[in-house]
Amino acid sequence: MAYGSLRDFIGQLEKDNKLVRVSEPVSTHLEMTEIQTRLLAEDGPAVLFENPINEAGKRSDIPVLVNLFGTVDRVAMGMNRTPDKLREVGETLAFLRQPEPPEGIREAMGMLPVLKTVMTMRPKTVKKAPCQEVVLTGDEIDLDALPIQTCWPGEPAPLITWPLVVTKGPGNGKTDDFNLGIYRMQKLARNKTLMRWLKHRGGAQHHARWGKEKREPLPVAVVIGADPGTILAAVTPIPDTLSEYQFAGLLRGEKVELVDCKTVPLKVPATAEIILEGHVSLDEYGDEGPYGDHTGYYNSVESFPVFTVSAITMRKKPIYLSTFTGRPPDEPSILGEALNELFIPLIQQQFPEITDFWLPPEGCSYRIAVISMKKAYAGHAKRVMMGAWSYLRQFMYTKFLIIVDDDINARDWKDVMWAVSTRMDPVRDITTIENTPIDYLDFASPQSGLGGKIGLDATNKIPPETHREWGQEIRMDDAVVEKINGLWESLGLPGTGKPIWK
Repeated sequence: MAYGSLRDFIGQLEKDNKLVRVSEPVSTHLEMTEIQTRLLAEDGPAVLFENPINEAGKRSDIPVLVNLFGTVDRVAMGMNRTPDKLREVGETLAFLRQPEPPEGIREAMGMLPVLKTVMTMRPKTVKKAPCQEVVLTGDEIDLDALPIQTCWPGEPAPLITWPLVVTKGPGNGKTDDFNLGIYRMQKLARNKTLMRWLKHRGGAQHHARWGKEKREPLPVAVVIGADPGTILAAVTPIPDTLSEYQFAGLLRGEKVELVDCKTVPLKVPATAEIILEGHVSLDEYGDEGPYGDHTGYYNSVESFPVFTVSAITMRKKPIYLSTFTGRPPDEPSILGEALNELFIPLIQQQFPEITDFWLPPEGCSYRIAVISMKKAYAGHAKRVMMGAWSYLRQFMYTKFLIIVDDDINARDWKDVMWAVSTRMDPVRDITTIENTPIDYLDFASPQSGLGGKIGLDATNKIPPETHREWGQEIRMDDAVVEKINGLWESLGLPGTGKPIWK
């Protein structure tokens, strides 16, 4: 079904026993994080805290929703799919990124429905919207009224953690079209936050280009609690030629309805829960952090621009969507695990020899990747290695790449480590690269934003990669395997008796 709003999604989760309402008072200061860590560790439900207590110890009238995408199953639900169908979304993205010429009229006709669907999913603008049932401006603006979460001890202020930040650049080209990004926001005052966007992200690029052409601050809208399709579109690697709003319509199966903001020239989802309208300064900056991050460490204090709120609009009785980031498992790592399935068709489009691609959640979403491939020639693994680092922006920060043959299960560390220990020479089969872009939060790198990468070629070697006779893998005779399969139940032994051979 199409979820027209966050409330639609909550209703379905509740019907499916995948959401629990908590009436017990729970503090936004640390307590919600601790509860969510325990839920994530055991694939627990989404939770709606109906009586949140804010940092000042006062009850908030606005309930807090956490752990919304705490399982791959719920991520898939938000995309109107089941987990086994997520790869189909990636196949559609691959087609939209770079469609191959059809081989004939029949194949060309088969492409038309996809292209037609994409074109008809352009968002539509409405005049009245639930997200503007309440409009607060001037002295009515008070971020303290929102149950903003403080996630970890020692953090300097509450942090908005699930904002969809809407920006538009100064020009009319595709790079300046509407962009949705998720950038955390440190609360500074009743009407001010910091906007923590990294230089390579769409919002920061709009901000930089705006500053070269304009003197006034950049208009920005912050969406808290959109429908699941729009939220997930904002974290999906969609082609630059497609807007997140348009892709959200594709996921939902119906157009996204937008409404004009009250005080800035931007459009926001009409059914969202809470909207913060305002401007990001070109010259006013503040120190952000330290905050707990997806690495499992506190990040360094750095300077980011100030966002000043000009209006808060919301539904009557809104719901505040929140989360935390920390050492996996956290909600971003679960999202990364689900999105992994979308990446595979995209990377296979460029490298069809790749059979699987895996971002282990414990690798902090993207810092480690394992690729299995059908190796065809000497040096082939290194070609795939270089391609993976450069093909999608998401893998620019991947520090460790392990390449294995297609007989190795890329998602099984035991299998991968066996390949590393038996098919690699520590000198010949390691590729290191210096001075490459790296996540600036990675304090292990020698310089902020600049560090090394390493590639491990754990594939079988073929001449001239080696001049030695290569080992032959042990495998039981098929006839013996089948005989024991038939005997197993009569042997009286514990276990399933499933053969280990591939």
